[in-house]
Amino acid sequence: MRAVVQTVSEAEVTVEGRSVGAIGEGLLVLLGVTHSDGGDEARWIAEKIWSLRIMRDERSASDLDAPVLLVSQFTLYADTHKGRRPSWNAAAPAPAAEPLVEAVASHLRGLGARVETGEFGAMMEVRSVNVGPNTILLER
Repeated sequence: MRAVVQTVSEAEVTVEGRSVGAIGEGLLVLLGVTHSDGGDEARWIAEKIWSLRIMRDERSASDLDAPVLLVSQFTLYADTHKGRRPSWNAAAPAPAAEPLVEAVASHLRGLGARVETGEFGAMMEVRSVNVGPNTILLER
C-alpha cells in the first residue's frame, strides 16, 4: 500500500461537478493498493496517517482532531521504467482494491477521525491547498 499524505488548509473532491468530499485544515491522502495488500496493511497505514506528526506545531491529525480526505489513487503504482506509457500492472484490480480503501477509511474512523472520501473508480477532480508544503510518501 502506498499513500501520499499532504497537510492542507482545504481540499475537495468533485465528480461531474458535484462535491463528494471536502475538508478544511487536515490531511489529503491519495491511496494506492497493490496485489499483496490486505487487512494488516490497511490497519498499519491508517494508524500511521492518523499519528504522523506533520501538522502545525509538530502535531498529528489525532492531536488536532483534524479531518482526513481519502482518495483512491491506483496511479501511485505506475511503472514508468520502460517506454512512455505507464504500466498499471502493480495496481490491484478494483474488486480487490475498493474494499481495502474502505478498510483504511473504516480504521481511520475507528481511531476517531472524521473521514471524507472520493468516489472509487470515478473520474475525480481533486483541489487542495497544500500547507508547508508537507508531502509525505508512506509505503508498506
